[in-house]
Amino acid sequence: MNRKTLVLPAVIGLLAPVLAACGGSDSGSGSGGAIVVGTTDQFKVSSDDPAPLDPAATYDVGTWNILRQTVQTLMIQPRGEGDPVPEAAEKCGFTDTGNERYVCTLREGLKFADGDTITAADVKYSIDRALKINDPGGVVALLSTVDTVETKGDREIIFHLKTADATFPYKLTTPVAGIVNPDDYAADKLRGGFQVSGSGPYTLQAEEKDGKLVKAVFTKNPSYKGSLQVNNSKVELRPFDDAETMGDALDKGDIDLMTRAMSPDQIQALSTADGDVDLVEMSGLEIRYLAFNTDAPSVESKAVRQAMAQVINRSELVSKVYGTQAEPLYSLVPASLTGHSNAFFNTYGEPSVAKARALLTRANITTPVKLTLYYTTDHYGSATKKEFELLRRQLNDSGLFDVGIKGVPWSTFRPAEQEGEYEVYGMGWFPDFPDADNFLAPFLDKDNFLGSPYANSEIRNSLIPQSRREADRQSAVTSLTDIQDIVAEDVPVIPLWQGRQYLAVRDNVTGTAYALNSSSTLQLWELGRGVSG
Repeated sequence: MNRKTLVLPAVIGLLAPVLAACGGSDSGSGSGGAIVVGTTDQFKVSSDDPAPLDPAATYDVGTWNILRQTVQTLMIQPRGEGDPVPEAAEKCGFTDTGNERYVCTLREGLKFADGDTITAADVKYSIDRALKINDPGGVVALLSTVDTVETKGDREIIFHLKTADATFPYKLTTPVAGIVNPDDYAADKLRGGFQVSGSGPYTLQAEEKDGKLVKAVFTKNPSYKGSLQVNNSKVELRPFDDAETMGDALDKGDIDLMTRAMSPDQIQALSTADGDVDLVEMSGLEIRYLAFNTDAPSVESKAVRQAMAQVINRSELVSKVYGTQAEPLYSLVPASLTGHSNAFFNTYGEPSVAKARALLTRANITTPVKLTLYYTTDHYGSATKKEFELLRRQLNDSGLFDVGIKGVPWSTFRPAEQEGEYEVYGMGWFPDFPDADNFLAPFLDKDNFLGSPYANSEIRNSLIPQSRREADRQSAVTSLTDIQDIVAEDVPVIPLWQGRQYLAVRDNVTGTAYALNSSSTLQLWELGRGVSG
């Protein structure tokens, strides 16, 4: 048996959507039992994050992958990629030429899992709730173009937008736009703990210990009515502390599939070994980057940030840490998306200590510049420490920097980053939707995801709105590349690499070709035993 299974790259628009007309059928795994999926994502309730699964607050790929199974959205990214298609909605579309009025009609007979009927008022309540709560985590920025939400009867929802936003259908696929039951979610307060109720393909039963989720059991929702075909009756998601422990569980047969984040060594070993476990490789849009608190004294000068961009050797970083599992990235926008440009390579070229020294000399910066790079120890995989050790060496070997590194658990790292406590820190980004806008606006617009003090008026007031007016995304390329050129000049972030996606799965599980989409959305409904994927 060939241990490695290659899946064709998920090119936007390349594959026609293949969707059932209505989910909720009796198809499933039958006597095969629950399909058990391992992950290294951690889910914790803490004083800093008391409501990790509330759609109005959470903004992380791991928690979103729980919500996407349970909370239904009006639109959804289709199987095989392409433009969003209706999910809880029967139909949606712009009704004006300016992309400022968007109307959806709900499917007939929609119900929450508890049997309550879903109406247009519930959709309005859900969107208004997220806007009112305005959680500091930044997820509400996805709804920033919404002015008002109007209902007409029980099934029609009208979104009046502040400005043109051709990406709005994509934003309605994200959990922050999920439909929640007003009986369970207060209008002005987050819902704490691990309870989730919605109208998605599954219901959730969470098992927790000491404020930590130890198992998430997804059971097929008999009331589900949408566009998805559910190929199993139950899936269990089990978090593991690290990739090695997760791999041991797969070897012993305790789990059927493991997903993010597998280590580079595991991926390399699985790609050449034989047995009853397949490695499934697919294209992805994950990126990693360094972000700056541009108000911090050590990196307040643009010249310091530019010099770092001039010294860092992405090719060495990728080859020594991630191998063939990643590729160098010279923009926030991944290479496969419309609007990508190699802005950082165009600006800085190959790594050069001499050019970096000249930048610092012209700005009268005393060297070596002393600073600390912060990274999270438990969120992006075990290779992160090695990555930051190599970044430290590259910068220090230049003689221009005196860099230390510090690893911090995600539960501490994320709140500290948002409070501006770190001068330079490593982050990853898994897109909300596959459009260049989602790799730019979340970092550069007002109320951005990072809480960054960096602000460029041309980007915020002209280029981002201009790009969103273009329904044909090819027509937005000029605006998008102009943004990337400004970022390369001002360096509020330094893009590092773009990664591929992998699953390791026992060969009696099917449907893995579509179990992850290009936005790293885990689509558990695709999995089955003896069900065609």
